[in-house]
Amino acid sequence: MKKKIALIFGVTGQDGAYLSKFLLKKNYKVFGVKRRSSIINTQRIDDIYKDINTKSNFVLFYGDLTDSSSILNLIKKTKPHEIYNLAAQSHVQVSFEVPEYSAEVNSLGALRILEAIKNLNLEKKVKFYQAGTSEMFGRTKEKYQNEKTPFYPASPYGVSKCFAHWITVNYREAHKIFACNGILFNHESPIRGETFVTKKIVKGLIRIKYGYQKKLFLGNLYSKRDWGHARDYVEAMWKMLQQTKPNDYVISTGKTFTIKEFVNRTAKKIGLRIRWTGKGINEKAIDIKNKKILIECKKRYFRPLEVEYLRGNSHKAKKLLKWSPKISIDNLIDEMIEHELEIL
Repeated sequence: MKKKIALIFGVTGQDGAYLSKFLLKKNYKVFGVKRRSSIINTQRIDDIYKDINTKSNFVLFYGDLTDSSSILNLIKKTKPHEIYNLAAQSHVQVSFEVPEYSAEVNSLGALRILEAIKNLNLEKKVKFYQAGTSEMFGRTKEKYQNEKTPFYPASPYGVSKCFAHWITVNYREAHKIFACNGILFNHESPIRGETFVTKKIVKGLIRIKYGYQKKLFLGNLYSKRDWGHARDYVEAMWKMLQQTKPNDYVISTGKTFTIKEFVNRTAKKIGLRIRWTGKGINEKAIDIKNKKILIECKKRYFRPLEVEYLRGNSHKAKKLLKWSPKISIDNLIDEMIEHELEIL
């Protein structure tokens, strides 16, 4: 049987790394795309990465979602059966500082891939996955968010992803491309990026415990998020492209926790006994043993427009994809702690 070929944009990110390893186990040939940089940033895929001249089921190419010609050439060269667009300017806070760039990559990047599929007459040959986000729901008031919940993004990142979502729907309906949107809620792992809050919390608290760091600075402690594990979520991406008809799916755990609850669970697991005091921007966590302040809130870590509550309803994915999350938030934190202790 001929190997399936997958082309992954954003292969060096958390999701790209997990998806690559998942597909390799499924006997795929995987072509990964990363932006050219003077800094080596292939750490997440070092265990599977091979030189382009080496015969391997995983090959890395340079490309950029801001460059239509590179996208077109990559698709022509690799002849993929499946394309996964995981590349993005993915940091919500940063999107307020670089809104134009966020739109250029996140919005127009998705459009460029879809346009390349159309221009190469691959509508019947290629399946396309677009990485959406719960940030598209933003300031919604609904208790659970599903595929029918109206979008109300509260950041340039969320807005840019809404465009990518709807252009994917448009090309699916207008040009009959097998194109799916995965509306993924927060999903973490030991290889999460350094600036994301879960990574920041786990790494920071461990460094504090072992004397490498004095304090951890956070923003809104009461934002509620639906956290899953990236390893579970990449399986859902793949399942979407194995269906007979394209569709859009919310992928989530259906459980929500505050940032503060995530801190408390992590602190307890590593043996840090903390007590909270104060309110709002003045709230802080104190070490019960030595009375030192370990965690403080800083205004610069608050978003200009906060998203207070996100909680997904993945009934559709469970029914049609036969998908459900396997890894609990406690198991996720355990994995993240273990990883940080190994590299301390």
